[in-house]
Amino acid sequence: LEAEIRTGLTEHQFVPYYQPLINLDSGELKGFEVLARWNHPTRGVLEPAEFIPIAEGNGSIAGLSLAVMKEALVDARDWPEHLIIAVNVSPVQFKNPLLAQQIIKLLTETGFPAQRLELEITESTLLEDQELALTTVETLKNYGVKISLDDFGTGYASLTQLRTLPFDRIKIDKSFIASLL
Repeated sequence: LEAEIRTGLTEHQFVPYYQPLINLDSGELKGFEVLARWNHPTRGVLEPAEFIPIAEGNGSIAGLSLAVMKEALVDARDWPEHLIIAVNVSPVQFKNPLLAQQIIKLLTETGFPAQRLELEITESTLLEDQELALTTVETLKNYGVKISLDDFGTGYASLTQLRTLPFDRIKIDKSFIASLL
Protein backbone atom coordinates (compact mmCIF):
# COMPACT_ATOMS: atom_id res chain seq x y z
CA LEU A 1 0.00 0.00 0.00
CA GLU A 2 2.89 2.36 0.70
CA ALA A 3 3.97 2.41 -2.96
CA GLU A 4 0.36 2.49 -4.14
CA ILE A 5 -0.33 5.63 -2.07
CA ARG A 6 2.21 7.56 -4.12
CA THR A 7 0.58 6.34 -7.32
CA GLY A 8 -2.84 7.14 -5.91
CA LEU A 9 -1.76 10.71 -5.25
CA THR A 10 -0.47 11.27 -8.78
CA GLU A 11 -3.63 9.70 -10.24
CA HIS A 12 -6.04 11.66 -7.98
CA GLN A 13 -7.50 8.52 -6.40
CA PHE A 14 -7.99 10.20 -2.99
CA VAL A 15 -11.30 12.02 -2.83
CA PRO A 16 -13.46 13.79 -0.26
CA TYR A 17 -16.61 12.23 1.13
CA TYR A 18 -19.01 14.51 2.95
CA GLN A 19 -20.61 13.70 6.31
CA PRO A 20 -23.46 16.11 7.19
CA LEU A 21 -23.14 18.34 10.25
CA ILE A 22 -26.57 18.99 11.71
CA ASN A 23 -27.58 21.59 14.30
CA LEU A 24 -29.34 19.40 16.88
CA ASP A 25 -31.48 22.27 18.20
CA SER A 26 -32.95 23.27 14.84
CA GLY A 27 -32.33 20.21 12.67
CA GLU A 28 -30.75 22.55 10.12
CA LEU A 29 -27.81 21.45 7.97
CA LYS A 30 -24.75 23.36 9.20
CA GLY A 31 -22.20 21.96 6.76
CA PHE A 32 -20.12 18.87 6.15
CA GLU A 33 -17.13 17.13 7.62
CA VAL A 34 -14.70 16.13 4.89
CA LEU A 35 -13.61 12.50 5.11
CA ALA A 36 -10.87 11.15 2.84
CA ARG A 37 -11.54 8.00 0.83
CA TRP A 38 -9.25 6.16 -1.53
CA ASN A 39 -10.83 5.03 -4.78
CA HIS A 40 -8.33 2.23 -5.22
CA PRO A 41 -8.35 0.73 -8.74
CA THR A 42 -8.35 -2.91 -7.56
CA ARG A 43 -9.35 -2.84 -3.87
CA GLY A 44 -12.38 -0.54 -4.20
CA VAL A 45 -13.12 2.34 -1.82
CA LEU A 46 -10.79 2.25 1.18
CA GLU A 47 -11.55 3.86 4.55
CA PRO A 48 -9.02 6.24 6.20
CA ALA A 49 -8.03 3.65 8.84
CA GLU A 50 -6.59 1.56 6.02
CA PHE A 51 -4.29 4.22 4.58
CA ILE A 52 -3.85 7.24 6.89
CA PRO A 53 -1.40 5.54 9.30
CA ILE A 54 0.70 4.40 6.33
CA ALA A 55 0.60 7.87 4.76
CA GLU A 56 1.64 9.42 8.09
CA GLY A 57 4.49 6.92 8.38
CA ASN A 58 5.88 7.39 4.88
CA GLY A 59 5.57 11.18 4.79
CA SER A 60 2.83 11.41 2.17
CA ILE A 61 0.07 12.56 4.54
CA ALA A 62 0.60 16.25 3.83
CA GLY A 63 0.20 15.86 0.08
CA LEU A 64 -2.76 13.53 0.51
CA SER A 65 -4.52 15.80 2.99
CA LEU A 66 -3.95 18.98 1.00
CA ALA A 67 -5.14 17.30 -2.22
CA VAL A 68 -8.39 16.14 -0.59
CA MET A 69 -8.83 19.55 1.07
CA LYS A 70 -8.33 21.38 -2.23
CA GLU A 71 -10.95 19.23 -3.96
CA ALA A 72 -13.38 19.80 -1.09
CA LEU A 73 -12.81 23.57 -1.19
CA VAL A 74 -13.55 23.61 -4.92
CA ASP A 75 -16.66 21.44 -4.44
CA ALA A 76 -18.02 23.55 -1.57
CA ARG A 77 -17.13 26.96 -2.97
CA ASP A 78 -20.52 27.38 -4.68
CA TRP A 79 -22.63 25.78 -1.94
CA PRO A 80 -24.93 28.06 0.07
CA GLU A 81 -22.90 30.57 2.08
CA HIS A 82 -24.05 29.32 5.49
CA LEU A 83 -22.55 25.84 4.95
CA ILE A 84 -19.11 25.17 6.40
CA ILE A 85 -16.69 22.36 5.73
CA ALA A 86 -14.68 20.79 8.52
CA VAL A 87 -11.39 19.10 7.63
CA ASN A 88 -9.20 16.93 9.85
CA VAL A 89 -5.53 17.87 9.99
CA SER A 90 -3.03 15.20 10.97
CA PRO A 91 -0.68 15.79 13.93
CA VAL A 92 2.12 14.99 11.49
CA GLN A 93 1.07 17.94 9.32
CA PHE A 94 1.11 20.25 12.34
CA LYS A 95 4.86 19.66 12.67
CA ASN A 96 5.31 21.63 9.44
CA PRO A 97 5.87 25.33 10.22
CA LEU A 98 4.53 26.17 6.73
CA LEU A 99 1.14 24.48 7.24
CA ALA A 100 -0.76 27.72 7.81
CA GLN A 101 0.70 29.25 4.64
CA GLN A 102 -0.17 26.10 2.64
CA ILE A 103 -3.79 26.25 3.79
CA ILE A 104 -4.04 29.99 3.13
CA LYS A 105 -2.63 29.37 -0.36
CA LEU A 106 -5.32 26.72 -1.00
CA LEU A 107 -8.02 29.14 0.15
CA THR A 108 -6.65 31.82 -2.18
CA GLU A 109 -6.30 29.46 -5.16
CA THR A 110 -9.80 28.04 -4.80
CA GLY A 111 -11.57 31.26 -3.81
CA PHE A 112 -13.12 29.50 -0.81
CA PRO A 113 -14.01 31.89 2.05
CA ALA A 114 -11.77 31.27 5.09
CA GLN A 115 -14.64 31.79 7.55
CA ARG A 116 -16.40 28.73 6.07
CA LEU A 117 -13.43 26.42 6.78
CA GLU A 118 -13.03 24.67 10.12
CA LEU A 119 -9.88 22.67 10.79
CA GLU A 120 -10.13 19.81 13.26
CA ILE A 121 -7.04 18.95 15.27
CA THR A 122 -6.57 16.26 17.89
CA GLU A 123 -5.11 16.44 21.39
CA SER A 124 -1.90 14.74 20.24
CA THR A 125 -1.25 17.75 17.99
CA LEU A 126 -0.88 19.85 21.14
CA LEU A 127 1.58 17.50 22.80
CA GLU A 128 4.33 17.63 20.18
CA ASP A 129 5.24 21.31 19.94
CA GLN A 130 2.67 23.52 21.64
CA GLU A 131 4.45 26.72 20.61
CA LEU A 132 4.38 25.77 16.91
CA ALA A 133 0.76 24.60 17.24
CA LEU A 134 -0.22 27.92 18.82
CA THR A 135 1.55 29.91 16.09
CA THR A 136 -0.13 27.88 13.36
CA VAL A 137 -3.56 28.13 14.98
CA GLU A 138 -3.24 31.89 15.56
CA THR A 139 -2.12 32.50 11.96
CA LEU A 140 -5.09 30.57 10.60
CA LYS A 141 -7.55 32.18 13.02
CA ASN A 142 -6.28 35.64 12.06
CA TYR A 143 -7.05 34.71 8.46
CA GLY A 144 -10.60 33.74 9.47
CA VAL A 145 -10.34 29.94 9.66
CA LYS A 146 -12.15 28.26 12.57
CA ILE A 147 -10.32 25.70 14.72
CA SER A 148 -11.94 22.71 16.41
CA LEU A 149 -10.47 20.28 18.93
CA ASP A 150 -11.49 16.79 17.85
CA ASP A 151 -11.80 13.73 20.10
CA PHE A 152 -11.24 15.60 23.36
CA GLY A 153 -10.92 13.16 26.23
CA THR A 154 -8.92 10.50 24.40
CA GLY A 155 -5.48 11.96 25.08
CA TYR A 156 -3.80 14.15 27.63
CA ALA A 157 -4.99 17.66 26.88
CA SER A 158 -5.80 19.63 29.98
CA LEU A 159 -8.35 22.32 30.64
CA THR A 160 -5.43 24.75 30.80
CA GLN A 161 -4.57 23.89 27.19
CA LEU A 162 -8.17 24.48 26.21
CA ARG A 163 -7.90 28.00 27.60
CA THR A 164 -4.51 28.58 25.94
CA LEU A 165 -5.57 27.74 22.39
CA PRO A 166 -8.43 29.68 20.82
CA PHE A 167 -10.79 26.84 19.83
CA ASP A 168 -14.10 27.62 18.17
CA ARG A 169 -15.52 24.19 18.97
CA ILE A 170 -14.60 21.19 21.10
CA LYS A 171 -15.76 17.75 20.04
CA ILE A 172 -15.81 15.48 23.07
CA ASP A 173 -15.09 11.82 22.32
CA LYS A 174 -17.93 9.41 23.10
CA SER A 175 -15.56 7.16 25.12
CA PHE A 176 -14.90 10.09 27.47
CA ILE A 177 -18.62 10.70 27.97
CA ALA A 178 -19.32 6.97 28.44
CA SER A 179 -16.68 6.78 31.17
CA LEU A 180 -18.48 9.52 33.12
CA LEU A 181 -21.56 7.35 33.41
